[in-house]
Amino acid sequence: MPETVIKPSAKTKPKVERPKLYKVILVNDDFTPREFVVRVLKAEFRMSEDQAAKVMMTAHQRGVCVVAVFTHDVAETKATRATDAGRAKGYPLLFTIEPEE
Repeated sequence: MPETVIKPSAKTKPKVERPKLYKVILVNDDFTPREFVVRVLKAEFRMSEDQAAKVMMTAHQRGVCVVAVFTHDVAETKATRATDAGRAKGYPLLFTIEPEE
């Protein structure tokens, strides 16, 4: 007796979603030297001197500034490393992340 093989009529393609993005935010404080903030922005976020100075000044004037947007893992890693760089020098430098809308 021959076996009957049933083949699916259409192949289903898995639906792939783009990963959610997160903003890395620099929070202003009145103790971390501006030059140090610029140095951290250049080192961790690969900014030019001018870009880093503009981000630092925006955070200084407005209280916070979005530094960059990444996937969750990258945003969390960069924010943690940048914050840790400040802590290592005794500064209250703070970077946070939040979901992008």
